[in-house]
Amino acid sequence: MAVADLPTYGYRRVWALLRRESERDGLPVVNAKRVYRIMRTHNLLLERKPADPCRKRAHKGRVAVAESNRRWCSDGFEFRCDNGEKLRVTFAQDCCDREIIDWAASTGGYDKETVQDVMLGAVEKRFGRQLPTVPAFARLLGLEPCTTAVRSPESNGIAESFVMTIKRDYISIRILGV
Repeated sequence: MAVADLPTYGYRRVWALLRRESERDGLPVVNAKRVYRIMRTHNLLLERKPADPCRKRAHKGRVAVAESNRRWCSDGFEFRCDNGEKLRVTFAQDCCDREIIDWAASTGGYDKETVQDVMLGAVEKRFGRQLPTVPAFARLLGLEPCTTAVRSPESNGIAESFVMTIKRDYISIRILGV
């Protein structure tokens, strides 16, 4: 696999690919610092993100769980298409196996019906067909609705991680025309 085809891969991901390839082929493993040095020399390193200011509220919970269907999370994101339209995506994700259970995409905004459709779709896909406000609908489905604080991505970290992966590995490549 050519690293040139992976413009969103930093030196650690490139090193991991090289390490796996070396181990598979029975070759000596390349040092991560060497990969960093070579990528720096050829201006292939990713741009560093600016540091976030300190948060006042500490996150003390645990989002990941040991079994599927114990906790789900949801989120949404948007990006601009080549024709200038915004595409908005909302999804439900299992916090154990990180599978996207159900999702919806639209050029309009997300409304409560879209969220309800995604919730129902996720439940139907995992548990089969069964069936009003979003919190009551969630309770009807045996879910415990809870919201996270605004600007608290660590409370919804699994969903935020998925959003960043989609934006970094797929959307940014389309925008850059790679």
